[in-house]
Amino acid sequence: MGDDLSGDDAKALAGSLRRLLQLTATLVEEGGEAAPLMERVRGHLGCELARVLSVSTRFEVWEHVNVQRGADAYLAAHSPDAEWFGVSGQHRGHEDILGTLLAARHGQAYGLGSADYATVAAGPAETVDVVQLGLVATTAPDGTPVFLGVRGPTEFGPPTCRLEVLAADRAAARAVGAEVERLVREHDGFRGKVLSFGWSEHRGNELLTFLPRPTLEADAVVLPDGVLETIEQHVVGIAEHSERLLAAGQHLKRGLLLHGPPGTGKTHTVRYLMSRLRDTTVIVLTGASLRLISQAAGLARRLQPSMVVVEDVDLVAMDRGVPGAGTNPLLFALLEAMDGIGADADVTFVLTTNRADDLERALADRPGRVDLAVEVPRPDADGRRRLIELYGRGVDLRADLGPVVEATEGVTASFIKELLRRAVLDAVRANPDVAPVVGDELADVARAMADERGSLTGVLLGGSEGPRSGPLASPVAHPGVAVGHGTMSYRTT
Repeated sequence: MGDDLSGDDAKALAGSLRRLLQLTATLVEEGGEAAPLMERVRGHLGCELARVLSVSTRFEVWEHVNVQRGADAYLAAHSPDAEWFGVSGQHRGHEDILGTLLAARHGQAYGLGSADYATVAAGPAETVDVVQLGLVATTAPDGTPVFLGVRGPTEFGPPTCRLEVLAADRAAARAVGAEVERLVREHDGFRGKVLSFGWSEHRGNELLTFLPRPTLEADAVVLPDGVLETIEQHVVGIAEHSERLLAAGQHLKRGLLLHGPPGTGKTHTVRYLMSRLRDTTVIVLTGASLRLISQAAGLARRLQPSMVVVEDVDLVAMDRGVPGAGTNPLLFALLEAMDGIGADADVTFVLTTNRADDLERALADRPGRVDLAVEVPRPDADGRRRLIELYGRGVDLRADLGPVVEATEGVTASFIKELLRRAVLDAVRANPDVAPVVGDELADVARAMADERGSLTGVLLGGSEGPRSGPLASPVAHPGVAVGHGTMSYRTT
């Protein structure tokens, strides 16, 4: 026994072991837990598992809901009565579906079970059940029997969703996979929605989530005369006449830059554009989610007409000439994303910044990236009066607005919104049993807030800047920045 086996003996032993394994697999299939599972596969495909091949396609994890919609559409056309089934047993979540079936065939404690389901978001307040791990018997367009399988993201695997087609014929499997992919795009649940990369309380996840679409009328956006109309012409006007523009050989892709001090209404203006473009897909990027600009651009191209909103773009697009700015890889990703979408794509890039002077010249000055730049300034006297009336709509506003307008010179829209909130809170505290009434004490609240102008609270709320001679005197204009007036710059591309 201590001597080495000869070549012939080793071959004979290997052959015996192989036959033993084959016999074991057969016994498992015929009498073990895997028997019903193997019989289901063999019975539909008409061949042994050893002849079955898999054609799989990976999708981003947030596409799981769309993969399910595509699979459901395919089954509705080819196997409307088909039912999903799954694989029972522990530790079955770490292999592809074919690998799991092969493991079951070779003695792993897997058997026929129910499909696993997960709940995913399909809208701001809507969820759907999707197959997390399951198979369904169907046919290829030419009638060849196949299995359609879906495996969602696993705890230890890559954050992807996988579509698998099992068949004895590769061409049939590829045809089914291609048709399901087409249906995934045809029935895309993201189209026309407002999406954001990042966590959200609106039934979101850690990557892509749905946001409610704002509902705003034009009178809720207080900007200097002509500014909102110019923005609408550039963004909405092109969307409304896209077919005629393309027929005339004109490009549709456009870029809008909204700049101005914090709290003046840049984001509010963007929300108005979302409200106007009811059928447009909107993708919002802000903060840490800016790293996903490439994925956002890909979605925008696929789901056009679409709008990509990049808030606080200076976080990634600071001019490389500014001391300490360095090189930001996300800047190049942003530039590539804006350039990579074809000129005939109905896609709008809307960028916002509080620091227009620090923006990278390659972004701000390159035709085809930003072709309209609009300053959203601190409101003038007429704007402040309109803002006070706007934010006071829900209360009995009896104040003489003249002193309030004078006392709020140089502040932002956010400041005035907080002013009304504080005044209403004071009224509720004073008379908790009656509807709030805001009278001439509103001017006193404005003066009290003016006393906070040197504090952090005043700065964060957009209080006026610079030396003052009155309660809230006009801010000092910085060189090259217009204060109190809307400025617009145009480029032709």
